[in-house]
Amino acid sequence: MMDFSVNAVLGYRVKQATPFVFNLHAQQCAGQAITAETVRIEPEMPAESWTMPESGNRYFRLIAPPGGFKISYSAHVRLDHPTEAPNAVHEIPPGELPLSVLTQLYPSRYCQSDRLDRFANRTFGAMPPGYQRVAAICNWIHDNVDYVAGASDALTSAYDTVSQRAGVCRDFAHLGIALCRALGIPARYVSAYAWRLEPPDFHAVFEAFLRGPSGPGWYLFDPTRMAAPEGIVRIGIGRDAAEVAFCTQFGEMEFDKPEVSISGPSDATPATTQAVRTRDT
Repeated sequence: MMDFSVNAVLGYRVKQATPFVFNLHAQQCAGQAITAETVRIEPEMPAESWTMPESGNRYFRLIAPPGGFKISYSAHVRLDHPTEAPNAVHEIPPGELPLSVLTQLYPSRYCQSDRLDRFANRTFGAMPPGYQRVAAICNWIHDNVDYVAGASDALTSAYDTVSQRAGVCRDFAHLGIALCRALGIPARYVSAYAWRLEPPDFHAVFEAFLRGPSGPGWYLFDPTRMAAPEGIVRIGIGRDAAEVAFCTQFGEMEFDKPEVSISGPSDATPATTQAVRTRDT
């Protein structure tokens, strides 16, 4: 069990009344408890909140008047995700998968697993199935795709990343998801606050659905190797980034670079060699 403090500040400017939808709140779910939380809107304005039942993603909407405004979010979060020996975590044959995770096998806008099927099977198909094969996918991405800020944009897909061999955390996660799905492993996108990420920012990782000693569940992977996996504070989950944007606006805007931070226990030793399992299934 580990305690973290997360903070995010976002600033925007609009010329006319503009609707915004934000997904900044840390999720409240098994293994991730919110012990304190505040959100401040400056100047004050009405906001509507909603939690998506299927995912637990938490949204709030406001209509910003002309001018500038700022969103400040802070929370204290307690994580209690178990770690397991990687060699004890196995893949689940498609015929045995829960029907509830089958949508995480299908191609999506940014994760075209159907277009990467041949590459995935040639590169990883002969490997023993299980956690270690997903880890091998992450290792390949880390070793063969350069992390380059500005190398991709909002239209870049997993297929593009294989070709360009450059991207950021979002692209690394999309490629990991697409390759897993091409091998018959359900995988989903996770937006998060990430402990020990330098420089601090919103981060993207992914989860793969596997079977461990305590049964089937979701396991966390970060192909960038930039954050401590046991310090991932989940914001949202979805089939890809299109479903978990931290800000969606319906009109023209200008914005400041987000200020994001997360602090955790200073004496903790990262458990990067262990399989980190999130508790919700």
